[in-house]
Amino acid sequence: MLSTMSSAAVRASRPVLARNMSAITAVNGRYIIDSRGNPTVEVDVSTKEGLFRASVPSGASTGVHEAVELRDGGSLYMGKGVSKAVENVNKTIGPALIGLDATDQEGIDAKMIELDGTPNKGNLGANAILGASLAVSKAGAGSKAVPLYQHYADLAGNSDLVLPVPSFNVINGGEHAGNKLAFQEFMILPTGAETFTEAMSIGCEVYHELKSVIKGKYGQDACNVGDEGGFAPNIQSNLEGIELLMAAIKKAGYEDKVVVGMDVASSEFLMPDGRYDLDFKNKGGDQQLTGEELGQLYKDLAAKYPIVSIEDPFDQDDWANYAPFTAAVGDAVQVVGDDLLVTNPSRITEAGEKKACNALLLKVNQIGSVTESIKAVTMSKQLGWGVMTSHRSGETEDNYIADIAVGLCTGQIKTGAPCRSERLAKYNQLLRIEEELGSKAVYAGQNFRTPSWMG
Repeated sequence: MLSTMSSAAVRASRPVLARNMSAITAVNGRYIIDSRGNPTVEVDVSTKEGLFRASVPSGASTGVHEAVELRDGGSLYMGKGVSKAVENVNKTIGPALIGLDATDQEGIDAKMIELDGTPNKGNLGANAILGASLAVSKAGAGSKAVPLYQHYADLAGNSDLVLPVPSFNVINGGEHAGNKLAFQEFMILPTGAETFTEAMSIGCEVYHELKSVIKGKYGQDACNVGDEGGFAPNIQSNLEGIELLMAAIKKAGYEDKVVVGMDVASSEFLMPDGRYDLDFKNKGGDQQLTGEELGQLYKDLAAKYPIVSIEDPFDQDDWANYAPFTAAVGDAVQVVGDDLLVTNPSRITEAGEKKACNALLLKVNQIGSVTESIKAVTMSKQLGWGVMTSHRSGETEDNYIADIAVGLCTGQIKTGAPCRSERLAKYNQLLRIEEELGSKAVYAGQNFRTPSWMG
């Protein structure tokens, strides 16, 4: 029997897949192993343009307000398996995404959040949702035939592309290393470089000089590295860590081009009585400070050394100490909220109202989707804050945060030392992006806190 339907009606009756040229045709999740030897989620999303893959990082010092990273428990992988999260990708998320437009990032992320039905992604798992969200973003870029950084810029409504200042974590302490150092990271930032390429060469040279300084002072065994590629010598004090940095910077000849940053990760050594124990790795230590005393320590260090960025100077819920400290140092020093903010728009709103900090550490797995990450960056920029894109200590070879940093014009990125391939993957991607942009490439440099896109 011949059909009497009009051609328009015939087209309308066809499946969404046939008329949506960027439709998702398949979603597949699996587990892979991260840089610390733990399982993590990887997701493939397919469209007619091909297969697009993304993997999810994991942190060691995680904030209590982060979205839920779903782990299996039990004995396999010492309880850190992710088979439940992978099953959620394959049985719940995947079927719901088939036929949807890969360029509709906001709609797809909203769909997954609705499927989860909890405020912290505790049902499906932020690792499951983020793996799919990131893979979809890559598929969206592929559907548009644009670089991933450009797709992120488009999603954010941003017309500026800026190469970030790399914040190299070259000395590891805290939860990232087995030494006695309380502060988690000591970083160098080549803000005086003219290009990202020059910043990389400066960072690598200072890193090698630092190795020679450490070897000369502590011996070859002290040149072992921590989770993020930074050296982990058995130094006794935070002051000693900064002195090592300054010696290496001077030896490399870059005193006029390199400044210093710290990630204190102070939630790791908060005591029940509200004091901070700088000797928390030693039994019977006597370096216990009030929040006010700890703030004064930072001020003294910043007065003596070229420190421009301090991350998580106080505990994730120690609002009382954040505001006066930021008011006192905020013009000269960037006060970065990591555990304080956990890339969460509601926490950013509260911190903005209380003037608790003046910069966001952007970690996509803290919030669990591309759309919410973009919202967090936009809100932070509207507050006049800086934004530092960040890896996690448990990483994979995936390098999308390089594209995020450029596309969202964050002006800063920290992704470890120039050591270990999972760290270099991000820096190398930035070198490629700079080459691709050619004469249009802009390096944030001295403007790392205030790149031009303001959200």
